[in-house]
Amino acid sequence: MEGVAATVRRLRTGDYLIEDKALLERKRVPDFLESLFDGRLFAQARRLAEAPVRAFLILEGPASEWTQRHIRREAIQGAMLTLSVVFGIPVLRSQDEEETARLIAYTARQLHSVSIAPLRRPGWRPKGKRAIQLRVLSSFPRIGTRRAQRLLDHFGTLENIVAAPPEALTAVPGIGQQTARSIHWAVHEESLSYHV
Repeated sequence: MEGVAATVRRLRTGDYLIEDKALLERKRVPDFLESLFDGRLFAQARRLAEAPVRAFLILEGPASEWTQRHIRREAIQGAMLTLSVVFGIPVLRSQDEEETARLIAYTARQLHSVSIAPLRRPGWRPKGKRAIQLRVLSSFPRIGTRRAQRLLDHFGTLENIVAAPPEALTAVPGIGQQTARSIHWAVHEESLSYHV
């Protein structure tokens, strides 16, 4: 792209470091969905949130890519809410590679024109792995801080909770059948016989 200088190097986190002030993770719709379902998405979000500069995500692809995969709108909204509200990572949409490139160039121009130190994320951020896991769990339907703590104490990891069937979740005090089904519904995309 004319007027843009890019340097290729390996980054520990993210795909693009823009003006040394912003970190961008670029995901095409299929990669976003795959990382959501295999559990990588929120691990990547944690690393982005802990970066010393402001981070954001560009989700690239036309709306047709969502509909072709028969993904529930609620599942996508839940992931977007977790990224933006829990982790504080803005999510931008782009239709294709060209629009993504324009957004990156525009971001670079905006950051270059602002003569301040690298932007730091304002406000509170969860510290430590358990704090982040509790924030993620607390954003699930019917789960507050106490239930999130009980689930983590019982299962040990977020991964184990997500993989647990509803019957196993009800073994945790305060987690009834409806809440267990609600958790299972939020993280699994196979066709289920119940709705919450």
